[in-house]
Amino acid sequence: MTRPRLAAALLASTLLAAAPASADQTFRGVLAGHAALPALSLLAPPAGAPADAWVSGKFAGPGNLRIERPMSVAGDTGPAHGGRATGLSFPFIGQPLQGFSGFAMNRAPDGSFWSLTDNGFGNKRNSTDTLLFFHRVMPNWQQGSVAVRQTVFLRDPDRIVPFRIINEGTAERYLTGGDFDPESIQVVGDTVWIGEEFGPYLIRATLDGRITGIWQTELDGEVLRSPDHPALSIPAAAGRDWRVPRSGGYEGMAVTPDGSRLWAMLEKPILNAEGQAEGRFLRVLEFDTQAGRWTGRSVRYPLEQGATAIGDFNMIDGSRALVIERDDGEGDPSLACAAPNQPRPDCFPNPARFKRVYLIDLAQADANGVARKLGHIDLMNLEDPEGLGRIETAANPPLRGRYTVPFFTIENVVRVDGEHIMVAVDNNLPFSSGRRLDRAADNEFFLIRAPELLAAR
Repeated sequence: MTRPRLAAALLASTLLAAAPASADQTFRGVLAGHAALPALSLLAPPAGAPADAWVSGKFAGPGNLRIERPMSVAGDTGPAHGGRATGLSFPFIGQPLQGFSGFAMNRAPDGSFWSLTDNGFGNKRNSTDTLLFFHRVMPNWQQGSVAVRQTVFLRDPDRIVPFRIINEGTAERYLTGGDFDPESIQVVGDTVWIGEEFGPYLIRATLDGRITGIWQTELDGEVLRSPDHPALSIPAAAGRDWRVPRSGGYEGMAVTPDGSRLWAMLEKPILNAEGQAEGRFLRVLEFDTQAGRWTGRSVRYPLEQGATAIGDFNMIDGSRALVIERDDGEGDPSLACAAPNQPRPDCFPNPARFKRVYLIDLAQADANGVARKLGHIDLMNLEDPEGLGRIETAANPPLRGRYTVPFFTIENVVRVDGEHIMVAVDNNLPFSSGRRLDRAADNEFFLIRAPELLAAR
């Protein structure tokens, strides 16, 4: 085969692998409840944690240099979103509750939802004073509040983690955002499974937060690493030394109803040998929870045009699953800046446009291993006939009869019952806004009626 024909064949193969197995359809999503935790929600560190944990975000400013005085640096949305002030300042006294980044499919015995908080302030360097934990949370849709019924801090007293952690020399060895970036959670009986992004690793823990196992990621017999993997050192080449992009690890991880298998989904496409994305699809890898090993089975999740990543992934039965697919924008598109490269305080330079919840079927993957998309709801176009949206949205004209979820990172979705799903936001405290131009995003929770989506096959 000639070189041009070979290139054309490879391109066609890539496009085929990246295309959906069949066209999906849009279903109605109706707001059935809305609740929120205030953006500035903080926790006391546990007894036995280092004194360093009483002030968090000390290294989250310019250059990751130490900031001694609490609440002395103003948070803003960063250059990609116009650098608008969010009205909150850091470092914080206590640990930020923010960063909800995954719901477990199974609920706690009292009916509350297991949820996870991520690494803190976004990367290894700036989150070394941020502790890692998961929670039991319960929204009250009538009052619009969210109760945090329990918080469990992760720790490694048995030295299961194979590399040096930030709190290496302490007794309890509480884990921090300098060690891991936890992004997804499942609870099976008395075992907690966590998917994270720095390795990316799969972590096993007890219900009281004690680490009991850790696995590297394997695909086709190869260990997949991100540039944050502890085994790497500079220089490290994309596609050769690491294939998982930074912040491209396990943003979503689902579990089968019988608890025997985890399906861990990478957030971004992995890289080929040339350091380029292998296609517009994400790898979803199967893990045997009983044997404690990757099975070698995988499927591909096709990304839509306009989407850059996924936010969460949860099964609703033995093969069908919900997936949040999103772009990197925040803010209502009606207030888009006329010139994105010339942001102003009264507009969004990169507004939210693509925020969806898809239903897929892993059992209906095509010959190329691409999961079938059955349909979706549009989180930027929820119906709200009863006016249940509790927080005013900056939009022109004002929203009437509809509500949006115009946030950068929407990282939580779970089936509630046969007609409803629940979605929640990661508010990236204190760096994201979305609902308002000049206010840090709250931790918003949404109950959405979507029976047609959940019934799709």
